Amino acid sequence: MLSDREVTNTLNMLRNEHLDVRTVTLGVSLFDCVSHDLELFIANVQAKIARYASHLVPICNEIGAKYGIPVVNKRISVSPIAVVAAPFGPEGMVKVCKALDWAAKEAKVDFLGGYSALVEKGLANGDRALLESLPDALSQTERICSSINVASSRAGINMDAIALMGQQILGCAKASADKDGIACAKLVVFANIPQDVPFMAGAYLGVGEPDVVINVGVSGPGVVRKAIDRLLQRGTNDKGEPLSLLDMAEVIKRTAYKVTRVGEIIGTEVAQRLGLPFGVADLSLAPTPAVGDSVGEIFQSLGLSSIGAPGSTAVLAMLNDAVKKGGAFASSSVGGLSGAFIPVSEDSSIEDAAARGLLSMEKLEAMTSVCSVGLDMIAIPGDTPASSIAGIIADEMAIGMINHKTTAVRLIPVPGKKAGDVVSFGGLLGKATIMPVPQGDASRFIALGGRVPAPINSLKN
Repeated sequence: MLSDREVTNTLNMLRNEHLDVRTVTLGVSLFDCVSHDLELFIANVQAKIARYASHLVPICNEIGAKYGIPVVNKRISVSPIAVVAAPFGPEGMVKVCKALDWAAKEAKVDFLGGYSALVEKGLANGDRALLESLPDALSQTERICSSINVASSRAGINMDAIALMGQQILGCAKASADKDGIACAKLVVFANIPQDVPFMAGAYLGVGEPDVVINVGVSGPGVVRKAIDRLLQRGTNDKGEPLSLLDMAEVIKRTAYKVTRVGEIIGTEVAQRLGLPFGVADLSLAPTPAVGDSVGEIFQSLGLSSIGAPGSTAVLAMLNDAVKKGGAFASSSVGGLSGAFIPVSEDSSIEDAAARGLLSMEKLEAMTSVCSVGLDMIAIPGDTPASSIAGIIADEMAIGMINHKTTAVRLIPVPGKKAGDVVSFGGLLGKATIMPVPQGDASRFIALGGRVPAPINSLKN
């Protein structure tokens, strides 16, 4: 437990630097709601979510006010719908998705994640039904998020699923064309997806998780940047020596430690008030479009003209590692993704670099080899072929598979827009300049289908 003095000192140090608890996510298992009767299944699901989620938002608000640290988002994650709703076809899946959206609205949460499928090794009937339902399901709901895991270091890459996702991403964009393809912002394709991630759009409750659990997602890129800037203003380290990158890594690590302690105390108290177990703290640096709350600005504090300049991948590797080290020391319950996110439209500095041509899709892909997620919230031309989208996904999945890390792709092909145009999604989703996609034709490669085998080092047993 933290002492009152430690809590007060930490909060005073971090206040006014865009520190927040980005999300408290209530995980709810739906396996005991299963039924072959669609209406009974929906009734069971809505009843269970209501039973556990009805007090989530007011309790989060009360505890946030108590500590002066807002809980920005309150969310729910559920068991993979492709599994628990496996008896139902695509039309039934859409009805389930709408029922989940209703439950999320009743609970007054921002998002509900778990409209998900785990298809890294193959497509079961429920998986295929869910994937086929995605355009209708995500365009006809407001708060539902979907994650599809198509690759893992153990199973390899399911190229059939990737080919289908290339088509379905375009389908989601077309179905929500009146809102600039925003349904795609609620859909993310993963390799090595964690079972306990609280951040959207990837959140779902894994099979090995508790029946009901509280997970917390802590952010704070603005806090990290201010800590670096204070060190730079001082000009020397604790020994009076000139500053080096080792000193920068140390201050990032110490700041991540403090941020994680704040998030864990709030998440633990929410869990206690709800009478539920506390799961994990995900200490990812998740930016917002607000100036001063940017991961990209950290790159500038560390000496680069902007994110995307030579050295960006090295800076991101150091940042990610230091965040993980600090958070792991602060908590025995670190989980989820825990690192640095680089979502283009959601980070004002990253979006600006992309708009000025300083950050390309190719450079972003290189950086994803060392960050916590991948190609995230990238707007692309609406006429991008499905095979090109599938090829981009396959490249990113290969990085995750070979390196035994989580990677993901969240692309938004904006209908009617071309490279250089600007689109605004609003809120935390921000705005984006349409980025060009790599040239060339991947259609024959994607049409081969099958699976890319897992690397030999997957045979760890």
